[in-house]
Amino acid sequence: MGRDGLLVPVETSTQTQTQVSLKKKTAVSRSWISLDHNGESSILDADKYTIMRRVQINARDLRILDPLLSYPSTILGREKVIVLNLEHIKAIITADEVLLRDPFDNNVVPIIEELRRRLPLGNAVYQGQGEEEEHPGVQHDVESGEENEFPFEFRALEVALEAICSFLDARTRELENEVYPALDELTSKISSRNLDRVRKLKSAMTRLTNRVQKVRDELEQLLDDDDDMEDLYLSRKLAGASSPVSVSDAPNWFLSSPVIGSKISRISRGSAATSQGETDVEELEMLLEAYFMQIDGTMNKLTTLREYIDDTEDYINIQLDNHRNQLIQLELFLSSGTVCLSVYSVVAAIFGMNIPNILNDDHGYAFKWVVILAGVACASLFLSVISYARHKGLVGS
Repeated sequence: MGRDGLLVPVETSTQTQTQVSLKKKTAVSRSWISLDHNGESSILDADKYTIMRRVQINARDLRILDPLLSYPSTILGREKVIVLNLEHIKAIITADEVLLRDPFDNNVVPIIEELRRRLPLGNAVYQGQGEEEEHPGVQHDVESGEENEFPFEFRALEVALEAICSFLDARTRELENEVYPALDELTSKISSRNLDRVRKLKSAMTRLTNRVQKVRDELEQLLDDDDDMEDLYLSRKLAGASSPVSVSDAPNWFLSSPVIGSKISRISRGSAATSQGETDVEELEMLLEAYFMQIDGTMNKLTTLREYIDDTEDYINIQLDNHRNQLIQLELFLSSGTVCLSVYSVVAAIFGMNIPNILNDDHGYAFKWVVILAGVACASLFLSVISYARHKGLVGS
C-alpha cells in the first residue's frame, strides 16, 4: 500500500507537467491576429486546419510558420496568399486580410500597431493628396488615383519588410556599440577576460550575420525572378480571375469589400495587358529594391565589423609573435652563457683532478693566469656567438 501510495502522486505530477507544457505550446501555435483593409483587428484562437480553410493554404506552406520548427527566412507567393517567415514575423497575407502569428510577443506588438496605422486606404489617399498639393500643376482624376493605388498586400508586405530590416539594423548597432570598445580594450591589455568577451561577441556577430544573410538572399532571389514577383500580385490575380464578372453580376461579398470592388471597376482597363501575358512588376521591384539596399547596408556594417575583428586578431597575433621572439632571444642569450660557463667548468675540472702536475709545484702565479685566461676565453666565445646571431638576424641590434 505504501509503495503504491508513493508512486501515484509522482506519476500524476509528471503527467500534469507534461499537459501544462503541451498546453503552452498549443496556446502559442493557436494564437493569431487578423487585420483587415480598415486596420481593424481581431484575435483568433484557431488551429492549423482552421487557418488552412480560412486562407486556402496547404499544410506544407503553413508548416513554415510553425515556431517549433526552424525554417529560414522565406517569402512565398501562392495563388491567393503570401506566406512570410521573417525572423519573429510569421504572417499570411491575402488580398484583403493579414494574419499574424503570436500577437502578444513583444517584437510583434509594434508591427501590429504599424499595420493598424498604414493598412487603411485613407492614409494612402491622404498622402497622395499631400503630394498633389505640393505639385499643383499635376492633376489626377479618380480613375488614375485608383490605378496608382498601392495594393493591400504590398502595404502589408512593406510594413513587414520595414520592421525586419529595422530590427536587424538595431541589433547590428547594439552589437557595434559592444564590439568596438571590447576590441580596443583587448588591444590595450591582452587578458583571459577580454579574450573571452571578444569570443562571445564574435559568436553573436556570426549568428546575426547568418540571420541578415538569409533575409538578404531571400530578397535577392525575389528580385532575380520576375515570375516569383508576379506571384505576389494577389489583387491582380484576383481581378484577372474575376474579369468575366461584371459589377452588376458580382457576388455580394465582392461588393461589400471596397478594395476588391475598386479592383473590379478597373478590370476593363487592366485585363487586356494581363491576358497578353505581360509581366509588370516594376512597382513591387522598386519596393523590394529599397529594402534590399537597407538590408545590404546592414550586411555591409557586419562585414566591416568582421574585418575590424580580423584586423584586431592579426594585431594581437603580431604582438604575441613579438613577445615570443623576445623570449627566444632571451633563451639564446642564456644558452650561449651556459655554453661559455661550461668551458670554464671544463678547465676547472681538469685542474681539479688528483693527477700530479708540474704547475702545482712552486708556481703560485699559475692559478691567477688560469683564471684570467679561462675567463677571457669564455667571454670571447660568448661575444662570438652573439655577433654571429646578429649577423644572421636572429637577434635585434
